Amino acid sequence: MTKSTNKIEPKVNALLIIDIQEKIIRPILNKDSITKNIKKLVSAYQILEENIFVSEQNPLKLGSTMPKLLPKAKFKRIEKMEFSLAKKKEFLKELEDKKITNLIVCGIETHICIQQTVLDCLQKGYDVILISDAMSSRNVVDHDIALKRMIQGGAFLTTTESIIFELCETANRKEFKEIREIIIS
Repeated sequence: MTKSTNKIEPKVNALLIIDIQEKIIRPILNKDSITKNIKKLVSAYQILEENIFVSEQNPLKLGSTMPKLLPKAKFKRIEKMEFSLAKKKEFLKELEDKKITNLIVCGIETHICIQQTVLDCLQKGYDVILISDAMSSRNVVDHDIALKRMIQGGAFLTTTESIIFELCETANRKEFKEIREIIIS
């Protein structure tokens, strides 16, 4: 996404799936809707794009990413103890090596790991797109305030369906039929 047009540019995007682990998601508001949207996002993203990062917060205690939400294609899993994924040098190096400038973010919890990651990435010069219906917290107020804070910091807000169509760009694209099936499922 460029600052001047707010449009996503091809091949500089990365999807960040933050901490979608069983023990973390149990108390999350709207968890069924959130996981359904993340699954759609992951499925479509694998067809349209390539750079996917999956973070796991303290996986020894909190478990692994929910298997149904793991990408089937190649992705980078990053285990962390820090709340911000942007504190991991391996993550930042890979973004730099692949010349990624746009980060499409989903996961949990909005007000903790997502917010800290987003604010750090904004400070480092990345454009960040928040998928509002593919992230949540345990409390509505925490989720809502975190979204506002990240937007004030420069992040862009959108929805699962909107970002999928933006990445697809046209109904003439050969993958569109597959994308349409993901959207309506």
